[in-house]
Amino acid sequence: MTRSSYLAGLAIALGGAILFSTKAIVAKLLYRYQLDAVTVLAFRMLFSLPVFAAVALWKMRREAPLSTADRWRVLGLGLVGYYLSSFLDFLGLQYISVGLERLILFLTPSFVLLMTAFLLKRRVSRTEWTALGLSYAGIVLVFQHDVRGGGWGAVLGASLVLGSAFAYAVYLLQSGELVKRLGSLRLVAYAMCVSSAACIGQFLLLRPAALLVQPLPVYGLSLINGVFCTIFPVWMTMYAVQRIGAPSASQAGMVGPVSTLLLGWALLGEAVTTIQLAGTALVLGGIYLLSTRKA
Repeated sequence: MTRSSYLAGLAIALGGAILFSTKAIVAKLLYRYQLDAVTVLAFRMLFSLPVFAAVALWKMRREAPLSTADRWRVLGLGLVGYYLSSFLDFLGLQYISVGLERLILFLTPSFVLLMTAFLLKRRVSRTEWTALGLSYAGIVLVFQHDVRGGGWGAVLGASLVLGSAFAYAVYLLQSGELVKRLGSLRLVAYAMCVSSAACIGQFLLLRPAALLVQPLPVYGLSLINGVFCTIFPVWMTMYAVQRIGAPSASQAGMVGPVSTLLLGWALLGEAVTTIQLAGTALVLGGIYLLSTRKA
């Protein structure tokens, strides 16, 4: 691979990580219009569903049909990995800062590691334990800082986002075998269709249809959330993994917490303190150790 090709792939990975992190910023802006997590998530999926549905239909016509067992697996993965994870994340964002939310979500690789250690009896190396210690120390540092300002609301929000990270870790762990058979593009398209149906169905069951009528800025922000913070980062990250490999792409993803912290300061007026920067550095250091170990 030439240097220019690698740098292009790295730039795409960085762009995908920043765009995906921006969804927290957009969600916070939407909450200013008195929307809740159920409504924000439904609008996000309404704008992203057409693209994922088109890809799913294209794949259905080109590929062999799924077996009954695989259909159930895709259904379960879509509900856990994208619906439950996203719903808990958006609920938690109502109570905590975007900086803490992004840091907690970065614990997902550590959850995968712990689950493989305890459920699959995989040995965890000293380097990996060190990485886990750094990551969790950073979260505790930032969490204590946020709790002083947010009280029990911060505890609730952090717990919800922690549940989101755990749900996505379960998805990653369970999707390994299926992605080998179906391919990442097909699996993501199918799972996102399942998630979209669940999010939109949840809105129709729990909220009046009149809430679909919103001020124009809500539609604009939801379009950004669905297209630029969902569709684009999914495909960009997938393309970057294919071009420069998963280890390099995962390391590029570490720009996420930093970009979220800065965007939260610039667009939401959230303070950036020395404690937050120190906690962010610890989490990124831990994830970097994990990514180099996997490489």
